[in-house]
Amino acid sequence: MRPDILFPLFADATSLKGVGPRVAETLSRAFGAKGTTLRVKDIILTPPTGCIDRSARPSIGGAVDGEIATFEVHVDSHMPPSAKGRPYRMRVSDESGQMILSWFHARGTYLTQLMPEGSTRIISGKTESYSGEMQMSHPDYIVAPNEAGQIPNIETLYPLTAGLSQKVARKAMAQALRRLPEFEEWIEPSLLAGKDWPRWAKAMLMLHQPDGALDISASAAPRMRLAYDELFAKQLALAIVREQNRRAKGHSFDSKGEYVSEVLAGAPFTPTGAQLRAFSEISADLKSPYRMTRLLQGDVGAGKTFVGALAAAAACEAGAQVAFMAPTEILARQHAHSLTALLAPSGLTVEAVTGRDKGKPRDALATGLREGYIDVVCGTHALFQEQVEFKNLGLVIIDEQHRFGVHDRMKLTQKGTRPDLLVMTATPIPRTLALTAYGDLDVSKLDEKPAGRKPIDTRIVPLERLDAMIDGIGRAIERDERVYWVCPLVEESDAIALSSVEQRHRQLSAHFGDRIGLLHGRMKAQEKTQIADDFKQGKFDILVATTVIEVGVDAPDATIIIIEHAERFGLAQLHQLRGRVGRSDKQSSCILLYKGPLSVNGKKRLEIMRESEDGFYIAEQDWELRGSGDLLGARQSGMPDFKMADLDKHKALLETASQDARLLISQDPKLESPRGQAARTCLYLFDQDYGISLMKSG
Repeated sequence: MRPDILFPLFADATSLKGVGPRVAETLSRAFGAKGTTLRVKDIILTPPTGCIDRSARPSIGGAVDGEIATFEVHVDSHMPPSAKGRPYRMRVSDESGQMILSWFHARGTYLTQLMPEGSTRIISGKTESYSGEMQMSHPDYIVAPNEAGQIPNIETLYPLTAGLSQKVARKAMAQALRRLPEFEEWIEPSLLAGKDWPRWAKAMLMLHQPDGALDISASAAPRMRLAYDELFAKQLALAIVREQNRRAKGHSFDSKGEYVSEVLAGAPFTPTGAQLRAFSEISADLKSPYRMTRLLQGDVGAGKTFVGALAAAAACEAGAQVAFMAPTEILARQHAHSLTALLAPSGLTVEAVTGRDKGKPRDALATGLREGYIDVVCGTHALFQEQVEFKNLGLVIIDEQHRFGVHDRMKLTQKGTRPDLLVMTATPIPRTLALTAYGDLDVSKLDEKPAGRKPIDTRIVPLERLDAMIDGIGRAIERDERVYWVCPLVEESDAIALSSVEQRHRQLSAHFGDRIGLLHGRMKAQEKTQIADDFKQGKFDILVATTVIEVGVDAPDATIIIIEHAERFGLAQLHQLRGRVGRSDKQSSCILLYKGPLSVNGKKRLEIMRESEDGFYIAEQDWELRGSGDLLGARQSGMPDFKMADLDKHKALLETASQDARLLISQDPKLESPRGQAARTCLYLFDQDYGISLMKSG
């Protein structure tokens, strides 16, 4: 049950004075509560976007061009417009000089009543110097001297939308702030004292009623405190999920390790130390009576599929079945192909289930899964959406290119017989993102490349040298080398990307004949699979493609990748694309073709690519250069949508919140202590109470 103290904040925004359904609807659009009923708390949890400082009180003679200031003036004369479309003007003065006020489309009778000739008024607005004379258009405030207190020194600004003015937004905020409760403190006392942060309600008032622009900055104490609360709520919910996962009964895969030994003995390469370390952590989880929820993140080419194969062998030896989920059919079939080869020494049966399977083949697959003849099945998420029955599903491995959120993972592990869960990603994840999107998972890292792999020679080349590039490719093909040629997605338009990739395909075909393949996202799955296989088997010398090759097109003999308009790509994507080559003991090259002039960021990105092949370093640099908002859309990645916290500016707070949340849950797993009860309120306040419902369900 939500604590009573929160009821005023969870009330419908229309319960506020002056907020009717229409105002609530515009506020909802501006304050980010789209598609849901706007609550009082949605208003107060929206920080100001800036503020106007009206505290400057110069004389007219001391006014500065382009600045906002407040003046006490004498109304000298009215100058109504001489013709239609001309402004209504007024001359005002003080002891130091004169100023012209002007209004467009104003009613003269209203202005003569508001500012009669001979009266004194306090005005506030932006001054502009024009032809040597100080002017002010449409003053923001005009009051009598005895009403000067109505003009605030500092005026906060909020996000707006069509039909919403700052005046209405500020009025709604003022009403909402009257509902502020005084919560019991959920922040650890020594942290609160060390940071010298105000209590929650005071921080909220200081943020929305600041004394100056510094008070609303991301580094000011009130905003830091409120950002920490939001991060702490999310980390606490993740800590609860993590703890529940750790305590949840799962399969205890007690096997002698014979299948794993056979897979290791039959491997066509020597596993890296990182692969063996990661499998050791996974193996301990599998043997434990509790359910595994682990993230395996590997650098490009670090061999995560092999670690997945070892995990599958361990689970299958104990009598369980394994589901291997991939984001696309092409990748599901490639995983099935790879796992068939890797698991062959242990005699395990591997099949792919995709939407292409119909009729008798589909029925045979269904029977094999239901009766346990199939040990490992590879497919898309349709494996769980369709009526697929397993005899004994014990382990789910997800290739995380489509990035499930926490809620999706919770649902997935509740399927069937509560299988263990291993989530794999080939994208090294910045620590900030790992904490926010994957904080419920234990993490294993693959940070070594297989022995014998040579560094990829990465070069930055201007597009003006395209003809020389094509000549060089010709020489490489004569040496039996194979080439990826990647064309970008231009302006987020598939149609334009299609024309660019087809145009490049035609140009290269004119040079090199018919041994040029074409691959893009608009092709049918079967066609894409066929072309990827043909390239792998050497039927094409060059594969011209969009970024569809980023995931799952695996041709170890390809040694050159050319990325056109490399300046358009993010670092993580460039690193993924480069990882398509360098997969054998042959020397490989990556050519980053750019169209100048490069922006400072664009140049920095390409230089980082030339300098480093360390995906974890590149991921952190990508985060620094592009920021969290640009790096991943919150919705697509399972990333929470923060309002008070800015992950680019509050990274250090996130680390602290994560440690504190885990410590609190380890000491008080049911949140029953006084601080634990306060922390429950924090979870409800930030809509993270799924953690509480999980605790109750046990």
